[in-house]
Amino acid sequence: MKIYATYNIKGGVGKTTAAVNLAYLSAADGQRTLLWDLDPQGAASFLFRIKPRVKGGGEALIRGKKPLDGAIKGTDFDDLDLIPSDFTYRHMDLLLDGANGKPAGRPVGKPAGKPAGRPTRRLAELLEPFAADYDAVFLDCPPGISLVSENVMHAADVLLVPVIPATLSVRTLNQLTDFVAGFNGDRPDVRAFFSMVDRRKKLHQDTVKDLLADRSVVTEAAIPSLAMIERMSVERTPVTAFAPRSQAARAYRALWSELQAEDI
Repeated sequence: MKIYATYNIKGGVGKTTAAVNLAYLSAADGQRTLLWDLDPQGAASFLFRIKPRVKGGGEALIRGKKPLDGAIKGTDFDDLDLIPSDFTYRHMDLLLDGANGKPAGRPVGKPAGKPAGRPTRRLAELLEPFAADYDAVFLDCPPGISLVSENVMHAADVLLVPVIPATLSVRTLNQLTDFVAGFNGDRPDVRAFFSMVDRRKKLHQDTVKDLLADRSVVTEAAIPSLAMIERMSVERTPVTAFAPRSQAARAYRALWSELQAEDI
C-alpha cells in the first residue's frame, strides 16, 4: 500500500482537485484506492457527492471509539472508496494531542481520553490495517504546519505539493522542503508539481523554467489554470471522469503517469 498526501502550507493551490483526480486515475488503473478527506471544509467529499459527516466526528476516529473502516463510503467509481470529512476535523490537532484533546463544546473538567500510540503517529496507526485492502491511499490535507501535518508526514510515502508558479508559492515550497529535511522520523518523498499555471503570464513561464532547472523534486507535468477544472464543483465528479479528453484531464493523467513511472 502506497500513501500519497496532497499537501501545502498554503491554501487554495489545487490540493483537493489533485487528490480527487489522482485518486480517480489510480482506481481507473485497477488499483484499490482509498481517499481520506482530512480537510474540515470537505471539498473532496462534496466533489464525490458524499455528505461530509462521520458518525461520532473526528473524536470517534482518532480516539478509537469508532473503527476507521466503519467510516468508509463507496463512491460512484469502481475500486474507489472515501472516508469523508467532518467539520469536527477542525479540532484534529487537539484530538491528536492526547493531553489537551478537548473538542469545542466539551464541558470543562470532563476527561477527554487519549488516542492510542504517539500523537505524531496516530494517522499512520489508523491506516496500517488497510495494507491488505488497498493498493493506494490519498490524503487530502488541510493547509498549515501543525500536529496534523506532522501526522501526515509520518503516514505518507509521497508528499505531493502543488505549487502556483509565483514568488510566494516558491517561498512556501522552500519552507516546506526545509521542514521535511529537518523532520524527525521517516521522511516522505517530496514531489512538487506546478498548479494553476497560466502560460500567458511571463512570471509563470519564468518560474516554471527556473524551478524545473533548479529542483529535481519538481515534476515535468503541470496542471494548467482552466475553467474545466473549476467546473468540477458543478459536475461534482473528477474532470478526468466527466471530460477525459480535455486538456485538464490530460494534464492530471500526465502527472499520474510521471509519478507511476518514477515508482517513488
